[in-house]
Amino acid sequence: MPKIVLASASPRRRELLEQIHVPHIVHIADIDETPLLNEIPEDYVQRLATQKAAACIEKFNPHLPVLAADTAVVLEGKIMGKPQNKEDALTMLRDLSGKTHHVFTAIALQGKKAHSALSVTQVTFKILLEDEIQAYWHSSEPLDKAGSYAIQGQGSVFIERINGSFSGVMGLPLFETAQLLRLEGIELLT
Repeated sequence: MPKIVLASASPRRRELLEQIHVPHIVHIADIDETPLLNEIPEDYVQRLATQKAAACIEKFNPHLPVLAADTAVVLEGKIMGKPQNKEDALTMLRDLSGKTHHVFTAIALQGKKAHSALSVTQVTFKILLEDEIQAYWHSSEPLDKAGSYAIQGQGSVFIERINGSFSGVMGLPLFETAQLLRLEGIELLT
């Protein structure tokens, strides 16, 4: 029996909820994810997570709490979305090479009340060789990933250091998620 509705198409978010044994159903929230003019990354991900949860409730009208999330890879204040094509992906990987970037993941839970949280993680890439960048592109992993990499996949070999939430970089910070679920009366490990 599901305990929540997950407003996300992300298989990684589903896997993370399964990892902590939260029964759920999926309902995809389709919203415009275009950043607003001069919108800072923290506000951007929080706005999108909240809008996804609200859209799911409005369209689906569930009797279960709705959990939504949004993740942005941010380098030097610039939000790096999902690559549009090969050249876009290669450019992102070259830009991340040898640098530290931030991954912002906001979660919103709407049930009896509205709750939200923000996870911010620093990720440092090693200096990437051009043949590594090309080979990674050919793995197909960068295609639908913010910043063109997957921390839980082959992209992990590029990561020299992480300071923060591994699951937050994947797209659903589990510590913060557990805290919000608890506020709605959903206890884990019971």
